[in-house]
Amino acid sequence: MTLLPHDRYCNEIAHQVGQLRDLVTSGVDLSATVPTCPDWSLEQLVRHMGGALRWVDAMVRSRAQERIEREQVPLGAGPETEGDAAALAAWLAEAGDLVVGALREAGPDTEVWSWTGKADSGFWARRMAHEITVHRADATLTVGQPYEVAPDIAADALDEWLQLVQWVQRNAPHQDAKELRGPGRSIHLHATDTEPALNAEWLIELGENGVTWRRGHEKATVALRGPLTSVLLAFYRRLPLDSPGLEVLGDRELLDFWLNRTTFG
Repeated sequence: MTLLPHDRYCNEIAHQVGQLRDLVTSGVDLSATVPTCPDWSLEQLVRHMGGALRWVDAMVRSRAQERIEREQVPLGAGPETEGDAAALAAWLAEAGDLVVGALREAGPDTEVWSWTGKADSGFWARRMAHEITVHRADATLTVGQPYEVAPDIAADALDEWLQLVQWVQRNAPHQDAKELRGPGRSIHLHATDTEPALNAEWLIELGENGVTWRRGHEKATVALRGPLTSVLLAFYRRLPLDSPGLEVLGDRELLDFWLNRTTFG
């Protein structure tokens, strides 16, 4: 599957950091519970995201060949004072500047440790672009603000998620992933609001030998149709399947089965 250009991921990280920073300083309640991540408040969500950006910056900047523990990253936990929107936003903005600078300097092919088979800075640029894309959705859903994401990023986020699921199933002792094996079942994702050139449709097949997938329009055991952003968020379990604009055709139990077993990553 063709990746987006490295600079596109870097630009998107910077854009999403700016969007999340603006949300933090818009007068929202930082203590509000995030409904899609109920163990976190909105402030904890932002601290998690900023900490992840600083962690990746530390690994890329040092060309780490083994995992750096997050506790070792300077300022990784965020400002000492809780509830200070200005300090939290400034800390997040600095994290974004650091990681984008490190990723741009490294380019896509510099060897850096990762938890998958693709151990380079390009993996981390893509991973952080999609990590913050989805977590900003968590934040906007918490405060009831509208959420938009560029179609090329949304489509690539679905590609990456499917690749991660496939990698975990093949390489990690994850019981939920193992349960996805089975004969003759398939899932079709169909974005209904994109240009044909984007080819924003996917076929996912759950076979005896594991999960396979490809872009394209094909009949399946169950289909999830709707606007691309909604399909993305539903597939990441950020929107219920019965949300306005989404349509499930066929064996909904299979789609639920998939969603309940792909919460890792």
